[in-house]
Amino acid sequence: MSDLTIGDVARESGIKINTIRFYEDRGLLPAPPRSAGNRRLYDPAAVARLRFIRHARELGFGLPAIADLLRLAGHPEAPCAAADAIARTQLAEVEARIRSLSALRAELQRMADCGAHSAADCRVLESLGDHSLCAGPHES
Repeated sequence: MSDLTIGDVARESGIKINTIRFYEDRGLLPAPPRSAGNRRLYDPAAVARLRFIRHARELGFGLPAIADLLRLAGHPEAPCAAADAIARTQLAEVEARIRSLSALRAELQRMADCGAHSAADCRVLESLGDHSLCAGPHES
């Protein structure tokens, strides 16, 4: 399974061809050697690296954090503390988004429990027209 084309790698990794090229441009994936016909030729390590990137993206890591994690993965003798710190930073960001989404949900529930019979008395429309009528901050 060596000398894989970009299409092969896309299928094996679950990442679109354009995204693979983007990751190459950003340095997350080393530029592969080329065939005599100038086609990219990948090896199984590229597929594994792309799977790593895809999984990290699914967990919400940004590209700079992924680059740092890939550097750490390339040095198995390095201490795990740096990877832990990156994961803890991501966890804090997820927890902040959860708090924000919970506030958003509460405000939408409050608005949706309007009970008015006409648009003139509708809490949804009033709240959307005047942010000060909202119960609290709720940015998504």
